[in-house]
Amino acid sequence: MSTGGSTTVRIRPQRFHETAGLDDWRVVGEGACAYFRTDGSFAAGTRFVQAIGELPGLGDDHPDIDVRRDGVTVRLITLTDEYFGMTSRHIEVAQRISEAARALGLTADPSRIQTVQVTVDALDGPAGVAFWRALLGYEHRAGSPEDLVDPHRRGAPFYFQRMDTPRPQRNRLHVDVWVPYDQAEARIAAALAAGGRLLNDADAPHNRVLADPEGNEACVGVAGPPGPAAD
Repeated sequence: MSTGGSTTVRIRPQRFHETAGLDDWRVVGEGACAYFRTDGSFAAGTRFVQAIGELPGLGDDHPDIDVRRDGVTVRLITLTDEYFGMTSRHIEVAQRISEAARALGLTADPSRIQTVQVTVDALDGPAGVAFWRALLGYEHRAGSPEDLVDPHRRGAPFYFQRMDTPRPQRNRLHVDVWVPYDQAEARIAAALAAGGRLLNDADAPHNRVLADPEGNEACVGVAGPPGPAAD
């Protein structure tokens, strides 16, 4: 398959996590992500970004990078008209980015990684999609008329979930929080200790539904932990 000018193979999260040399990285809802601590030095973060930019052969597989005073978040995801997801090229790119971080003395902190998605329950999905697409300036995710993504890859994606009948007394818009596979249990425990309730764990460990003290719902999602049970 060709995406962005490179010959690559589409891969699932389990393939990524089972590859050696990727301990810095976790797959969440929007691809493979890593967070590198800079210990409060913005200058160290900018040097790291420059080092990534100078890596040879990145081509169109360049990462999305967020630089803050305390650290740098790097995301790898392919977004084209035909595909939204991960490819085999991301494995090599992630390994090289980690090597650049080590050369600069930066360490990764996978516990700082997450992505957030807004999910809307809709009786008329296409109508809802059209409204939110116009309002947000988003685009359809490749291959899915039920998903909207920020073309600038900054805002949270929106997902429209079909609802057959109205559900009074239940919220119809909730947040999906994607966390690293090895952080999910601690995150859920913290939410429950803070007054939350577990509503549904039928799809655990990949998805669990929680509610806040007033019944507002949130889903905690995990993408492809290593092991035979992963998808």
